[in-house]
Amino acid sequence: MKTQLLLLSFLAMSVYTLGQSWVKKYDRIDGSNDGLALVKKDGKFGFVNEQGKLIVPLIYDEATAFSEEKGAVAVGDKWGFVDKNGKEIVKPQFHDVYSFHEGMAVVGNDDDYGFIDSTGKIAIPLHYIYAGSFSDGIAPVCNKKGLWGYIDKNGKEVIPFRYHYATPFTDSVGRVVLNGIRYYIDKAGNIVKQ
Repeated sequence: MKTQLLLLSFLAMSVYTLGQSWVKKYDRIDGSNDGLALVKKDGKFGFVNEQGKLIVPLIYDEATAFSEEKGAVAVGDKWGFVDKNGKEIVKPQFHDVYSFHEGMAVVGNDDDYGFIDSTGKIAIPLHYIYAGSFSDGIAPVCNKKGLWGYIDKNGKEVIPFRYHYATPFTDSVGRVVLNGIRYYIDKAGNIVKQ
């Protein structure tokens, strides 16, 4: 009985190790997001599926985890996006990008930020000096005067530009700073607590 248990344990360990042998090919492996894991080898990044098959080739200088079935990738200092099949949906062209949230991603060049939609088209022009991700249908953005407010997915101002800082909404409230004091506001811009 002991011999059978020992043999069974050895067999199970061998199958597990054999199934994960692909991990030894890479210098770095991050956790899986959207069914793909970020991998790095010899200074280049790509993505593998859960079986270890390379889906996005190791040709990128930087990359971030997938979100909403898109991963951010960089060539030099320019960022773009690939889909889950490895197809570039946005050619690396931006100096800064954030992950997709609610079908939109923040993109920026120098001090100009805006948003692209899930097809990679500019949905909200790059005319803000900073932007945060969409949440609850709105996103915090900072105008050229250095004031923060919130816009909807059409780029329409929904909470006025009056704050010194603002964050994306979480649990139906946004955190803002006004005259050095932190507040929580609702989607109508009303203070719900200090």
